[in-house]
Amino acid sequence: MIKERFSKDSLKGSFNILYHIAVVALSATIALSLPYTVSFAAKNILVYWPFIEHEKFFLISIEIVIAMLLILFFNYIGRGWVDRKFSNMARSAGMVYLFSSEGFFAQRRIKKLKEKQGVARDIMIIGSTGFRTFVDPKGDLYNVVQNCREAKIMLLNPYREGAKIRASSILDPDVTLERLKEQTIKSIDFLKGLKVVQKNIKLKLYGDTPFLKLAVLGDYLWMKHYHAGIDIQAVPEYVFEHNQNSVSLYTPFYQYFLIRWNDIDIPEYDLDTDELVYRDIDGNETGREIFIKSEPQ
Repeated sequence: MIKERFSKDSLKGSFNILYHIAVVALSATIALSLPYTVSFAAKNILVYWPFIEHEKFFLISIEIVIAMLLILFFNYIGRGWVDRKFSNMARSAGMVYLFSSEGFFAQRRIKKLKEKQGVARDIMIIGSTGFRTFVDPKGDLYNVVQNCREAKIMLLNPYREGAKIRASSILDPDVTLERLKEQTIKSIDFLKGLKVVQKNIKLKLYGDTPFLKLAVLGDYLWMKHYHAGIDIQAVPEYVFEHNQNSVSLYTPFYQYFLIRWNDIDIPEYDLDTDELVYRDIDGNETGREIFIKSEPQ
């Protein structure tokens, strides 16, 4: 990993050096050719000016073209200023990326970025079932969860009211309560398999309606919002970076996860016994509940 990063840094440094050399060479070429260019242009203007100075159509055409170029130039400058203003605002808020999840190349780039930010680091995830996120090999966090240092994961309890509300709000016939239960159970079995190979995995199941989908990967936080009636895959994803800026949105979203994780009403899932473990504010166990993996016959 260190060797790969060193190789990338070396290539980046070499590219920057070549870029500056090319810019200097181009500037020198333009400067040296300027006297010849001006001389050539002046001679041609003097030769053709007697023929065009009384051509009103030609002069009006030139005027229109120049006006259009000036309009385009000032629009470009204005648009650039507005874009820069919004860019500075986004930076102040800690936002570094905004992704649409649709499209093969977008999904591929998202997955690569998440792997770069989350592999061999502590991660925290809030989702609904987790199946499409880290169980499906095509999921964004499939490799990250398997190769992280420690994972704290919160999923929707499919036997609580929040799951029923979420399933009924989606018009897609493939999204049903039974489907949510099936996917959640597959995610739990996947995490149990990781725990067997000594992965430090902790899982909690919340019962209310999903609100935010969060993935905290080291110094980066990925966020989506669960809109009623919309599949989460169709919602854009925002990425915030941890920095020293006091108005960065990374901090409140990070605190949102911690508040949810430390909520005593949200039980921890014991991956060894398939039980929900309730604890008090000091972390002492207060009770256990069997997690039903299948509907009674």
